Amino acid sequence: MSKLVFITGATSGFGKACAEVFAANNWNIILNGRRLDRLQEIKTQLEEQYGVNIFLLPFDVQQKDEVFVAINSLPEEWQGIDVLVNNAGLALGRDHFDVADMEDWEIMIDTNLKGLLYVSRAVLPYMIKRNGGHVINLGSTAGKEAYENGNVYCASKAAVDSISKGMRIDLLQHKIKVTAIHPGAAETEFSMVRFKGDEDKAAAVYAGYTPLSAKDVADVIFYAATLPAHVCINDLVLTCTAQANSFYTYKGS
Repeated sequence: MSKLVFITGATSGFGKACAEVFAANNWNIILNGRRLDRLQEIKTQLEEQYGVNIFLLPFDVQQKDEVFVAINSLPEEWQGIDVLVNNAGLALGRDHFDVADMEDWEIMIDTNLKGLLYVSRAVLPYMIKRNGGHVINLGSTAGKEAYENGNVYCASKAAVDSISKGMRIDLLQHKIKVTAIHPGAAETEFSMVRFKGDEDKAAAVYAGYTPLSAKDVADVIFYAATLPAHVCINDLVLTCTAQANSFYTYKGS
């Protein structure tokens, strides 16, 4: 019997790569994202290529009412969620605290932090009913060490780290695993979003070294999701070989 994974922010980057990896391994998938046209394209591609079943659940994780209405309305056959991948998230701007755009702060907090909370709370009753499941939260090396001009983005990912620790403790009684995955530099749409479409600034982030790819991160997430029932990776930081942490990256030949 195929297992079921629910992936938020699945229209690009880590989320889309996760959908591809899970589908290639015969998992059925609930795909979430704001861009319905892209979700439909991914659904068609994966169903045709891998013969899996995919259910689309388009909503904005920032909108609490949308989240709960959508997840609470899941058909019964789609309620047996084995794994939730809380991937939806973003960085906006890279400015000093005193001049940063406060609207960027709001969006990051509402997506990276509150969105993760809303989706988790909405999905958990299905897992608790079955006395098992696995929540995988996407953090960042930015949540481990703050860096210049990272301020609120770093804070939002540090919150994901702390929330994951608290969830892990509180959900032990329900036999629900909680894993936090903290990637370093990865070449996706992330930097294009952060720099608001400035291609030169986005490209400069990855110049001089080979960063992680979305598939690299998705492969690690899939590995964590498929360990034996009694084994849980609690906290995992992954970087490319050129990167040590949020501060140190060797950009050489």
